[in-house]
Amino acid sequence: MQGGPLDQLIKRLSSLPGLGNRSARRIALHLLNRKDTLMLPLAEDLQQAAEKIRECEQCGNLDMRDPCSLCSDARRDISQICVVAHVSDLWAIERTSSYKGLYHVLGGVLSALDGIGPEQLNLRPLESRAALPETQEIILALSATVDGQSTAHYVADRIAREGLRITHLAHGVPVGGELDYLDDGTIVTALKSRKVAG
Repeated sequence: MQGGPLDQLIKRLSSLPGLGNRSARRIALHLLNRKDTLMLPLAEDLQQAAEKIRECEQCGNLDMRDPCSLCSDARRDISQICVVAHVSDLWAIERTSSYKGLYHVLGGVLSALDGIGPEQLNLRPLESRAALPETQEIILALSATVDGQSTAHYVADRIAREGLRITHLAHGVPVGGELDYLDDGTIVTALKSRKVAG
């Protein structure tokens, strides 16, 4: 069956994040053993998603409409824009139900190793949105990695203007974390970001 449909299915599945060749083979067999109840409905769902889900031209979120439901929601605070690297980061923040502003998805972070420069990021729409008078704060919610932080500095420089507040997420000791298990960088950042107790 080398080069046949099963082999092609396994190759496609193994290209997904977090799946190797062995996991892909197990999933392919599981799907084939449940063609009518799992495989065919999954194929239909994939087709529907490919046809109906699009990228919001305003923020970069994925939705069935453009602008997306978040950008269209009149209850959102239009004075704040939270900048994230990926849609998955937006979903993680939304899951907390603690942020009520708008978003902007960059589509990645600057990375010389991966060949990702400023032109590969979704920066022009962010610059336009940051220049609007109603935008009062940009929250840079990028990862605490070297690439994430260099991207945050680059973005901050590109959008800076008088009257615009540019903030970033706090970094440090996670809730429930024990100091003994934390890496040195996390402890250093937590000490530098300390605040008054009470």
